[in-house]
Amino acid sequence: MSVLAPTVDGSRPFNFLLGFGLPALLMAALLIGEPSQLDFALSRLFYEPGAGFVGRHSWLLEDFLHDRVKQLVILIGVLAIAGFLLSLMPTRLARWRRPLGYLVLALGLSTSIVSPLKTLTGVHCPWSLSEFGGTETFTPLLAERAPTLKPGRCWPGGHASAGFSLLALYFVLRDRRPRLAHIALGVALALGTLMSAGRVMQGAHFASHNLWTLLFDWTICLACYRLLLYRRAATPAPGIVATATT
Repeated sequence: MSVLAPTVDGSRPFNFLLGFGLPALLMAALLIGEPSQLDFALSRLFYEPGAGFVGRHSWLLEDFLHDRVKQLVILIGVLAIAGFLLSLMPTRLARWRRPLGYLVLALGLSTSIVSPLKTLTGVHCPWSLSEFGGTETFTPLLAERAPTLKPGRCWPGGHASAGFSLLALYFVLRDRRPRLAHIALGVALALGTLMSAGRVMQGAHFASHNLWTLLFDWTICLACYRLLLYRRAATPAPGIVATATT
């Protein structure tokens, strides 16, 4: 049997109330508290008046962390799609049809919601704002946008979604290989955080933009897991329990 054989009697226990509730509370806190002061304070750490953001033209942040790592995540998505298509045929991957389908759906939704939200909200990037050498006026997320000829496209963080979307790997593995699942969880969080920090250093996003991305991606991956993969453990019939205890 494969070490990753997707055969389980039921899913490991999961507190969905906490899993959905905590991100919802954090989203509400971000909307009510409006984190612009903290966002500006963090971004100023990487901004030099007259020179711009320290990471704006960094090879490590732009070519490697932005482009190459994102391409790696795209490759994982392509492999998941290919695997799912093969699972529709009479191959060994047929046993993995549901997990692969989950992976394709969770990765796709986690990354595809970003562009519509950016277009809808019109939030400007730090490097476009007058406080950081640009020409645009800052307005909070829920406030009416200041007049501009070029609406922003910076909320939520798009690049961070490439890293945080890999939270889907945690949910694929948690009921089959818990240890690998926790490694996948750590990798997804670390990679998403690293990619987020890089974009903050470049002036492409405020920190809260990427926190929103994490909350969205976690919620999406968890919702898809609940719908497609989560299975309650079978409860033995009363007669069987009585027989087993006598």
